[in-house]
Amino acid sequence: MKIIITGGAGFLGRHLCEHYLKENHQVIALDNLYTGNLENIAAFTQHPNFTFIEHDITHPINLEADAILNFACPASPVHYQKDPIYTTKTSILGALSMLDLAKKNNALILQASTSEVYGDPEQHPQPESYKGCVNPIGIRACYDEGKRCAESLFFDYNRMYNLSIKVIRIFNTYGPYMDPNDGRVVSNFIVQALQNKPLTMYGDGLQTRSFCYVDDLISGITRMLKTPQNIMGPINLGNPHEFTLLELAHLVITLTNSRSEICFAPRPQDDPRQRKPVIEQAKKILNWDPEISLEQGLIKTIHYFDHLLTAEKNRSHHNNLIL
Repeated sequence: MKIIITGGAGFLGRHLCEHYLKENHQVIALDNLYTGNLENIAAFTQHPNFTFIEHDITHPINLEADAILNFACPASPVHYQKDPIYTTKTSILGALSMLDLAKKNNALILQASTSEVYGDPEQHPQPESYKGCVNPIGIRACYDEGKRCAESLFFDYNRMYNLSIKVIRIFNTYGPYMDPNDGRVVSNFIVQALQNKPLTMYGDGLQTRSFCYVDDLISGITRMLKTPQNIMGPINLGNPHEFTLLELAHLVITLTNSRSEICFAPRPQDDPRQRKPVIEQAKKILNWDPEISLEQGLIKTIHYFDHLLTAEKNRSHHNNLIL
């Protein structure tokens, strides 16, 4: 297959490129590098089946493809709130341009949606049938409502044009190739702990999240892509084991042997108090169930960030010697 992966130089995009190259597919990674990083895909640049195109999907592009995986959008609050209008454009105009490209190619298209469509949920845990509790004028709305609108567009293209669509809702995912400065809680805590800096806890730390290791998520995504045409979703993909952020912080401190303490800061507006996916559909339809525990995944992620920070420190020391 010829597969287009938008956001291909980002965290999840990079892992998807690697997966499909290993399966001998042709992979075209589209990314405007707004939050993506060319270093993420440096290992693939000489691969005969890999092509990188620097492109902003809010603008149309003419390519051939058998499948499109739409992962292009700033996904952490730090990045998507930096330019909220652009975030909305990426979610909606980007979805439209990729849907039109899929329609032109009669290609299968998968939308990377998010647990953020549930907002600050009043129902716990969250099944796919839950309609959500989103503040449409809050600081998170550019992402939450943008992703909700994108889902709407996907199903309208299916109803109007019989386009083959898949929609997944991703819950907090972590692992190697996360941006150390993206402001997400796992990367924040690990980077701070490795540097023995205070771990920044927004709110009282009693809010909960369910953390899915990236390898488990990629398995769910690729299984979804192989389902029959009548399986469109949305389907939750996430690890249903629920932890408070205080539990996460203490676990990170333990696993890094850090001297860090926890410092508290105000909880951001509309920050969800609880997040936990119901994954019965994924279990039944995809035969998918996350296998990697939080501790196992954190150890792998800590090793990645430790290596990254050490390399940056060595580069900085080398540059200072030259100066």
